[in-house]
Amino acid sequence: MAALLTDPLFETSGRALTHNNYFYHLVITKSYVIWRWWKISSRLVDRNAKPGELKESHLDFLDDQWVQSEVSTVFGDRILQYAKALCQGHYDYLERMPDTLLLRIINSLELEDVGQLGRTSRKFRKLCGSEEFWEQAVQRRCNTVSAEMASVALDEGWRSIFFTSKLQLQKLISRRRLKAEEHEGGPGSDPDSKTGIS
Repeated sequence: MAALLTDPLFETSGRALTHNNYFYHLVITKSYVIWRWWKISSRLVDRNAKPGELKESHLDFLDDQWVQSEVSTVFGDRILQYAKALCQGHYDYLERMPDTLLLRIINSLELEDVGQLGRTSRKFRKLCGSEEFWEQAVQRRCNTVSAEMASVALDEGWRSIFFTSKLQLQKLISRRRLKAEEHEGGPGSDPDSKTGIS
């Protein structure tokens, strides 16, 4: 499982929630916590202000109340708790798996469970609502996916196709065929020469 971990484990940056002239950057690697800060100012007196950096081991970070306080002040308590959990070895392996593998796992779930999973994190909400997931769901539950059906899905969305009845889908495909035939035939075409739609 450790092979799934990529460096950095976590990285974020931004300005403090309070109004100060500093920009902050937090990086957590497999071995270190790196805390950086820059002063952002157009004043001449601040022109020579150098950026700062503190690099310490996970254990040192867990003991360093000052850095923890800074992280909490800048990014909030949720990010601090997440950073501490990573430093304690509580990795979110599932979140770090490749999307292609996660989509295969999600597609083996019941639809109700997919809805519940989508509420657990931003990543799973994005995956459970993605076109890739719904395309795989349609292909898994249908015997065949015709080129016309795929074309309709590109316009309507795979999720929409999943919840569309076969009869409604046949109507959509028939309408598309009619439009295509009208477009190909042009204004001067002979209406008697068009083939019927089954």
